Amino acid sequence: MKKISIAVLMGGESSEHEVSLASGRMIFAGLDKSKYRVLPVVISKKGEWRFGFGKTARKFKTGAALEELAKRKIDCAFIALHGPFGEDGRVQGMLELAGIPYTGSGVLASALAMEKAATKKILAGAGILMPGHIILKKDYQPAELKSVKLPVVVKPLGQGSSVGISIVEKGEDLPGALKKSFRFEPSAMVEEFIPGREITAAVLGNKKPKVLPLIEIRPKVSRFFDYRAKYEVGGSDEICPAPLPENLAEKIREAAVRAHRILDCRGVTRSDFILKGDKPYFLEINTIPGMTKTSLVPQAAAKAGIPFPALLDELVKLAISGD
Repeated sequence: MKKISIAVLMGGESSEHEVSLASGRMIFAGLDKSKYRVLPVVISKKGEWRFGFGKTARKFKTGAALEELAKRKIDCAFIALHGPFGEDGRVQGMLELAGIPYTGSGVLASALAMEKAATKKILAGAGILMPGHIILKKDYQPAELKSVKLPVVVKPLGQGSSVGISIVEKGEDLPGALKKSFRFEPSAMVEEFIPGREITAAVLGNKKPKVLPLIEIRPKVSRFFDYRAKYEVGGSDEICPAPLPENLAEKIREAAVRAHRILDCRGVTRSDFILKGDKPYFLEINTIPGMTKTSLVPQAAAKAGIPFPALLDELVKLAISGD
């Protein structure tokens, strides 16, 4: 059989560059070389595309890189880019213009899922329970802070991996948390803080999505599931399947599938929830979840009896077939 030609896109210009490299290298190693001809494509923080690892890698600017991928008759781009440019619809649009199928969600779904306020606006209309929030811009007026009821979570609108996020319990700490967030985005979400158990739900599929086993996250190195807790080995205890009553687990599964479908996502997504009593509050959806050694989606897939190479096979199949 002819091998399927895969380009694994990793790195990128966002603050999640290193995490993306870790995901990309795991994907490159996990793809079955008896089935696939795999080309690693490392995008530098300055936007330079490098075909291959190390000093011998060929270097291209973006337009030339897309032309080269088309010339090489790449059957599928496996997107392992996290954060802006990779996860917000921009690289997806480029690949569509080049006529190259790609893993994960399309242009619109990627853009909507990356922009947290847009996600909430759409899902609120579907009755999905979420914490209350307001949006503040970089040029906000101090008077606007008077309406904020503490404690709150402050986060950039369009970042992933908990980049730029803070929990604020004292009024005097709010300006500093906003300043931290504005280092990454010109707008910040100030969201109601709900203490409770953190649960994540991975959804796999296009037209017939299914939920993988739920995971409960118990951070060990920080108060919440921040960057350190996510990516440090041993940073969190992750219990899969999550120890939940079946009726509560079903509420979470149902909300995760609805979010995946309403936003028209494809491939695999991961939706995060916080539990307040028996009520799951939706926090956000990730359209390109991490694929590192500590990442949650591979853990959930393994618990469902899907080893990592088989998970990658399924994502490639979903990208090429569209079913």
